[in-house]
Amino acid sequence: MVLATYALGEVLWTMFVLFMWIIWFWLLITVFSDLFRDHETSGGAKALWCIFVILLPFLGVFIYLLVRGGGMAERSMAQQQKAQAQFDSYVRETAGGGSAAEIAHAKELLDSGAITQAEFDQLKAKALS
Repeated sequence: MVLATYALGEVLWTMFVLFMWIIWFWLLITVFSDLFRDHETSGGAKALWCIFVILLPFLGVFIYLLVRGGGMAERSMAQQQKAQAQFDSYVRETAGGGSAAEIAHAKELLDSGAITQAEFDQLKAKALS
């Protein structure tokens, strides 16, 4: 049986190697995402970084982390703040648009004579609250 010859040390070593591969690919993805997220870096500099990381992967990633690692957190934070601001804007537009539509619909009903002025005022107050 193959599993009987696979010792505990070999299992732990295999798990360690697998874990290191996962960390390595995570670092590559992080470096490339940071590189392409940065709008201040020119296209030529991005191309050179990509070539450097692809040709000399370990050295390229570690040098990238040393040279540009300090700004990675700032760029990530700026991206998160931008996404949060866009989400907040979307929520405000969506929530605000509903009340305006309700008031417009109530005004149409008032103009057609289906509701009275008092009912329109109630609907308007409800939509604005």
